[in-house]
Amino acid sequence: MRLLLSFSAAIDAINEKIGYVCNWLVLLACVVSAGNAMVRYAYDYSSNSWLEIQWYMFAVIVMLGAAYTLKRNEHVRVDLFYMTLSRRGQLWIDILGTLIFLLPTCAILAWLSWPFFMQSYVINEHSSNAGGLIRWPIKLIPPVGFALLALQGVSELIKRVAFLNDYPVDSLEAHYERPQQ
Repeated sequence: MRLLLSFSAAIDAINEKIGYVCNWLVLLACVVSAGNAMVRYAYDYSSNSWLEIQWYMFAVIVMLGAAYTLKRNEHVRVDLFYMTLSRRGQLWIDILGTLIFLLPTCAILAWLSWPFFMQSYVINEHSSNAGGLIRWPIKLIPPVGFALLALQGVSELIKRVAFLNDYPVDSLEAHYERPQQ
């Protein structure tokens, strides 16, 4: 179990670093968006590449930030019965949800999005907009994002199983707060 927890810690560290980059990308996307708007209205100049880089940053934030969000236990969940369960019950729901829904879905989506990227890479696809960016790098983000989310799912699974078997788990973010409405 110690080896699995070390593997889990390595996955957590990778996704923590990627999450840190995604946090900064949010700020950068806002700066690029504001700068692009100011230049467009002040100088009547617009560039498709600046618009596309905003979309690219948003895609990276969403797709790569999903694993970081899972690591921090901040994903939205359907809270019908979850809050009425004990902590052990909640961990079992997390384990079953990860095994039945998260991992298969991530595997299927990563698998299906890979050819989409490969086709774009092989033809060196570029934007059809004048001054647009190359497309294949952003088409790599979905399979990578789903792979990272699946890896984080494996990490969360390891931590929950270890906790249920009374192993000390320092990085288990299993506390859940019901959203305020």
